[in-house]
Amino acid sequence: MNRTHLIRTSVAIAVMALLPQSAKSQLDPGDAAAIVQLNTITTAVPFLMIAPDSRSGALGDAGVALSPDANSMHWNAAKMAFLDSELDVSLSYAPWLRALVDDMNLAYLTGVDKINKRSAVGYALRYFSLGNITFTDQNGTTLRDFQPAELSLDVGYSQKFTDNFSGGVAGRFIHSNLTGGIDVMGAESKPGISVAADVSLFYTNKHANWFGSKGAFNWGMNISNIGAKMSYTETAAQDFIPANLRMGFAYKSQIDEYNSLTFTTDFNKLLVPTQPVYYQNDANTIASGYDPNVGVATGIVQSFYDAPGVVTFDDDGNALIEDGSIFKEELREINIGGGFEYGFLDVFAFRAGYFYEHYSKGNRQFVTMGAGIKYTVFTIDLSYLISTTQQNPLANTLRFTLGLKFSDIEEYLSEE
Repeated sequence: MNRTHLIRTSVAIAVMALLPQSAKSQLDPGDAAAIVQLNTITTAVPFLMIAPDSRSGALGDAGVALSPDANSMHWNAAKMAFLDSELDVSLSYAPWLRALVDDMNLAYLTGVDKINKRSAVGYALRYFSLGNITFTDQNGTTLRDFQPAELSLDVGYSQKFTDNFSGGVAGRFIHSNLTGGIDVMGAESKPGISVAADVSLFYTNKHANWFGSKGAFNWGMNISNIGAKMSYTETAAQDFIPANLRMGFAYKSQIDEYNSLTFTTDFNKLLVPTQPVYYQNDANTIASGYDPNVGVATGIVQSFYDAPGVVTFDDDGNALIEDGSIFKEELREINIGGGFEYGFLDVFAFRAGYFYEHYSKGNRQFVTMGAGIKYTVFTIDLSYLISTTQQNPLANTLRFTLGLKFSDIEEYLSEE
């Protein structure tokens, strides 16, 4: 295995974690226009985009505008200032790609600490194990066994600007060791390292008494993973990390003193350049789209208008762009997830949701469901993923989350 093949193979394993299914299997090979439209956006370290906790995992991977909890660091750091306890801690675990392997998993440990009534800090550790890989040389001789892994360390701060509006920032250190520094044909690979930042906003109206009942409306926005590109060798081209714009809302209706119902929806768009379409007789000249080899800031801006659309070529090799296809492709790059949560007091919750990604952009489409129960100071949540597409490695994914509210501990001990 040469160096380039080694790096590409390792990165492909990580990409599989977030982009599990090729859309080509669902297209008619004779439909040239449809084939041209296949243009999945790939990045380094896609594990940063995996929903880590069971609550949002059961709501179609939506969480930017949900009520704040210990997992706010991932979804929207600005929510932390509205936490109603002094300290929240959460531990989540999910076996990953169970339909393919049995040794990949994601673990997420996070906590939020209220500094005062108007501000809070959060911490998070995310660890993604990709199981065991056997590296071989070009002759098939085993070089070594290695367990690739990726992690991120986060620190965030949230501040209320008014009684209804807050902002948040977070910093993130990212370490991705996919090859173990293996030396192939005299070239040494290295772990990918990057740093990134999140900027987020959160608005809540706790007196949104719509539809004849008491209710609360939340809106949130988070621009996450704004950071340096990543490379696994000194000479290889650098890849974008998954900068992402997430925006959404949630509405909680208090049906009566015992029952409540929450609806939430998130919209996501990767702030990463889309691959252009090149001329058939000149692989270095762009027929439609823009050069993806740009800086991070340029790539974020460019991601809003650089889709190539549906491109065909006439007999003379000239590019023909279908009218309106560029705008349509930009819209297809927006993923939608959402669901509802039924709550009985603060003791029990049932959740269900759906996530949709267009087939030309990765084809992640699945139904989610889950439940949560609170016992004294502990909260236990789980979620389950049901794929709506065939041969999806994400099918039957389980997530487990254990939460602990330290202010509840104080109340519990005082009652004792």
